[in-house]
Amino acid sequence: MRIKLITPSLARVRNGNSITAVRWARILKQLGHQIFMEQSYDGGRCDLMIALHARRSFESIEHFRRLHPDLPLIVTLTGTDLYRDIRTNRNAQKSLDLAERLIVLQSMGVAELPKRLRAKTRVIYQSATAINGKVSGSRNGSFKVCVISHLRPEKDPLRTAMAARLLPASSRVRVLHIGRPLSKEMGTRLRAEAARNSRFQWLGELPHWKTRQVLANSHLLAVTSRMEGSSNVLCEAIASSVPVVASKIPGLIGTLGESYPGYFPVGDTGKLARLLQRLESDPKFYRRLKTYCARLLPLVDPNREVAAWKELLQELL
Repeated sequence: MRIKLITPSLARVRNGNSITAVRWARILKQLGHQIFMEQSYDGGRCDLMIALHARRSFESIEHFRRLHPDLPLIVTLTGTDLYRDIRTNRNAQKSLDLAERLIVLQSMGVAELPKRLRAKTRVIYQSATAINGKVSGSRNGSFKVCVISHLRPEKDPLRTAMAARLLPASSRVRVLHIGRPLSKEMGTRLRAEAARNSRFQWLGELPHWKTRQVLANSHLLAVTSRMEGSSNVLCEAIASSVPVVASKIPGLIGTLGESYPGYFPVGDTGKLARLLQRLESDPKFYRRLKTYCARLLPLVDPNREVAAWKELLQELL
């Protein structure tokens, strides 16, 4: 099939959604299809369209459905779609109705949709290949906590750095942040944090391969988001055997599970600081998180994601 894959963020910024789109294009090619990645639908001939973002891709979704009322249309819901836009934005809501299938990226996403739409919704977990790192177990070395996020309010990106400032002088925690500010205000906050916080190092925006190396060589990943549809970097951490501390929100619970022991309340700097201190100083607790994440490896297996796409496309043929 000729498949149009629409992702508005493709050329604007390297982020989780663009990484997802590139991986999906590779999977679909592997399954024997021709893939055309575009920021918006150009009206060209195809057999099926996949759109990331219900709200931001609405014009493409509406255009495609108007030209091709009988062709299959798949809409993938991002975090801002699921946890904000489909509740308040009429275009996002209309995209849900126009789609023949909806995709959410973790199990909790289905519950956010109206009951009438759940039968046409499929869960496809994001996958990642394993990259092995070298993490020092020395009590004299630093305890590296990686944060991978562009700086925007939904990600609460400086929460880990703020928590690190609350740690005792004896702490070995060092926060490594990968990503760039997406607003002038965030840039100002980032520079101020770097100037005052000796535990914080901003690495800027790195190529994906380099980001994965830094993650694999870290002791811990911190995901502090206020809103997530899912998280590519979470899946990459699981694949690389890097345990995670995470804000307790549905978009992360849907992958990690309700009973994961590494959660902290959204925006709670003090509880995140205590969690970091415990993980640094309590090897048994650290191993507990590592073991828990290891049990999730089948969820992020690339073969699972390929099989899910194959099954979905077979439904639509």
